[in-house]
Amino acid sequence: MLFKFNRPARRLLAGLASVFALGFAGTALAEPALWAIKDKDSTIYLFGTIHVLKPDTQWRSAKIDKALADSGDLTLELVGADDPAVMQPLVMRYGLDQANKLSAKIGAEDFKRATDIGQSAGMPPQALEMMRPWLAAVSLAMAPMIKAGYDPKSGVEGVLTREVKAANKPIAGLETPEQQIRFFADLPSATEIEFLKSSLKDAEGGVEKLDKMVAAWAAGDVSGLEAQFITEMKTQYPDLYELLLVKRNVDWANQLKTKLAGSGVSFVAVGSGHLVGAESVQAQLAKLGIKAERVK
Repeated sequence: MLFKFNRPARRLLAGLASVFALGFAGTALAEPALWAIKDKDSTIYLFGTIHVLKPDTQWRSAKIDKALADSGDLTLELVGADDPAVMQPLVMRYGLDQANKLSAKIGAEDFKRATDIGQSAGMPPQALEMMRPWLAAVSLAMAPMIKAGYDPKSGVEGVLTREVKAANKPIAGLETPEQQIRFFADLPSATEIEFLKSSLKDAEGGVEKLDKMVAAWAAGDVSGLEAQFITEMKTQYPDLYELLLVKRNVDWANQLKTKLAGSGVSFVAVGSGHLVGAESVQAQLAKLGIKAERVK
């Protein structure tokens, strides 16, 4: 039987890239942090994003707008994450396991927790049963956001993409959709189940914790964002932290070094979780002899 995505599931899929750099915002004015790396003929702005927002969220600032306007191109984590035609075949290939039920992998108690959360977002238990733990984790992480009115289409990447396309500027990705899905799909079995359990914990915690994360992001409070996001993940789920944050930060820093060797002004927008902490993208750039400075 083929797995058919109903409308809520498609909306969850559209937010697949969000799970490790989540952020949520209300309607308060915000000025998130912005960094820049430079050499004699290049400037690359680094902006930490929030992938899913309420439609009425206000987050723009003069310095962000200027940096984007001055840039000749936009680079995101990946391009195509919101396109079902791109993502659905990959999810079918890497995210489903119809021969082995999810409930048998994680046990009846955790499966009951998962189905309770999933049903709140319109996801039936039979859909979860066919999912691998990583896909269930990503999908369930999105459930409380969607229930509360957050929408991937209103996220920072969506806004930036629409503006840059309207200006006829090129857009590129640091990763391909398949690459990003494989980061999850290639997790060791025990780590994949750990990932799901951490997502259940976060989803059951409601939006209060996520509101704290966004308050730090909106205020440009890097230390606060690190405390809310990085510290917990690093201490409670070190394997996930290494595989899904540090490993990618190292790769992206090397890509940015290559990009900096060119010329011109560019705008790079990645999840905020990648731009905070001792092993952030900026920290990896420093190891390569490139200093990232916060834009004042």
